[in-house]
Amino acid sequence: MAIPQTFIQELLNRVDVVDVVGRYVQLKKGGANLMGLCPFHGEKSPSFSVSPTKQFYHCFGCGANGNAIGFLMEHAGMSFIEAVKDLAQQTGMQIPEDDASPQDRERAAQQRQKQVTLTDVLEKAAQAYAKHLKATPRAVDYLKGRGLSGQIAKTFGLGYAPEGWRALASVFPDYQDPLLVESGMVIEHEDEKGADGQSKRYDRFRDRIMFPIRNVKGECIGFGGRVLDKGEPKYLNSPETPVFSKGRELYGLFEGRTAIRVAGYALVTEGYMDVVALAQLGFANAVATLGTACTADHVQKLFRFTDSVVFSFDGDSAGRRAARKALDAALPFATDVRTVKFLFLPQEHDPDSYIREHGQEGFAAYVAKAVPLSKFMIDAAGEGCDLDTAEGRAHMASNARPLWSLLPDGTLKHQLLAEIADTVLIDSRELLQIWQPAAPHYKNSSSSRIQGKGQRPKPPEYADAVPHFEEFSGNFADLHDEGAYAASLPALSAAGGFAGRSFGAKPGATRPPRRIAGRVLPAGREDRVLRLMLTDPQSWDKLSGEEHVLLCELPAPHGPLFVWLESQLHEHGPQPWAALREGLREHPHEKHAIDQIAQLHEGIECDWNEVRAILDQLLKLKRQQEMVDLLPRVLADPAARQRYEELSALLKNS
Repeated sequence: MAIPQTFIQELLNRVDVVDVVGRYVQLKKGGANLMGLCPFHGEKSPSFSVSPTKQFYHCFGCGANGNAIGFLMEHAGMSFIEAVKDLAQQTGMQIPEDDASPQDRERAAQQRQKQVTLTDVLEKAAQAYAKHLKATPRAVDYLKGRGLSGQIAKTFGLGYAPEGWRALASVFPDYQDPLLVESGMVIEHEDEKGADGQSKRYDRFRDRIMFPIRNVKGECIGFGGRVLDKGEPKYLNSPETPVFSKGRELYGLFEGRTAIRVAGYALVTEGYMDVVALAQLGFANAVATLGTACTADHVQKLFRFTDSVVFSFDGDSAGRRAARKALDAALPFATDVRTVKFLFLPQEHDPDSYIREHGQEGFAAYVAKAVPLSKFMIDAAGEGCDLDTAEGRAHMASNARPLWSLLPDGTLKHQLLAEIADTVLIDSRELLQIWQPAAPHYKNSSSSRIQGKGQRPKPPEYADAVPHFEEFSGNFADLHDEGAYAASLPALSAAGGFAGRSFGAKPGATRPPRRIAGRVLPAGREDRVLRLMLTDPQSWDKLSGEEHVLLCELPAPHGPLFVWLESQLHEHGPQPWAALREGLREHPHEKHAIDQIAQLHEGIECDWNEVRAILDQLLKLKRQQEMVDLLPRVLADPAARQRYEELSALLKNS
């Protein structure tokens, strides 16, 4: 779904960022702006500022900033399309859908209205269950016996579904309303008729502690119900509905989104009670799958909020099997800037019981010992293999091949290839040749230089061509000036190519130059990044959140094109250039994108290593400029001074 840039700008003109942020953050007047506690990091004094005039938010503590769309994406975890739809709904604007037929538009409008109606039904049920809990001492005593306070029950909206077959009839005057069945709250037996001739109906949840399941916008989309005494099933979930899919939702993500950012990681558990108990005892960054194995959608959703995920499982065989499924789901997202770990508790414990026995510090220490994805992957590949025999090592290599192939290209993939090769006693280049049919796109030029264990890798060929950070000065905006491009690029040879091998080019290939005012210049930095992202959209997932913001905030044409590309990825996933080309039609910067692809002559490949170096440079320059902007305030403003010191440390370590 391609949303015109003109519509996005009109949308931002109509919404008030103060109202959008105010839905999630308590704001108070502070001069010309409004101030509040930053939702992106833990703080006791407000450093989060929202400007009504500039329609912009900025935190002087952690540096988070952006507009209304960016806030919903970063704080509520929405995709670009979801954020635009949310704001459009608030303002009453209709998103242009010129490529859709009137019938399709009508169906889409009906679907949106149905989703709103169903969440209203579920929210009404959640409120009724919460009231029943307060009036049911037996249910209150159960929660107290599990160590839960009234405050934590309120935070998660816990409730109680009374005994009896039709308790919801007192909540919804029309118990025959089809929405009660469609929302999953009522079960209907069409083949059984009552005395009135209507199909028999009864409540799905009876005599259970109720855990409302909320989406990232805070809307109730389903329930999990736990029996108070003995009974089967122990946990009962809402069925799949138009608003609820257990393979895509995570319990506690809405309640824990801020804690996840503060802690720096998300802790994935297996049960509702684990999430609530951990939040009670200081680990509000916990979430849970909904009675199903971890899926790729779960992992992708978590990585919208953090770059680090720890999966927690019981130490028994069932826990190992669940961890194995989580590994399969996580591997495609394990880029070089993300961390995935696996925590295996002793067999007699779950997270709830372990933290109660060993305390908060004991549990934190255990989390710190979680197994990295790389080790768990190698252990999983070697399970059941006798590595003292050639047959066992061959078996492990065969097991490792599909797992390794799931990894995105990058440094981690290179390193794991070398580790697997060392384990099975074969040269990494030979192993890669054996596996090549399973990885036809793994053609990065550095693959021919994979080293064995203990050998020092050669420096990348582009290293000498990358200008040092100290050579740049002045405003960050200079990055977008053609003169700045020319000054920072490698010298041209007499033949018109780079001195040395062209970035990303095969031997003998030359990169087509640009002509500006009679001068011949190579492609600019942003153009080189744009070319790679358009030809290999999966590379977007290799970038950190800071790098996403950096690219999307670039001046036109690059920034709007990166915003558009991110929206395409959220809506459709990675697509080939032919599909992206169609989606670009009528985009304000369509011609620029097409021109960049047209300049990629046959035989020239975009080099990820070159793009990685460019992004590192751009981040350094942006941080340097932010430090310059902070200088006038560092003496009088502690938050500005802290941010300045953080930036200084980042630059020294980069």
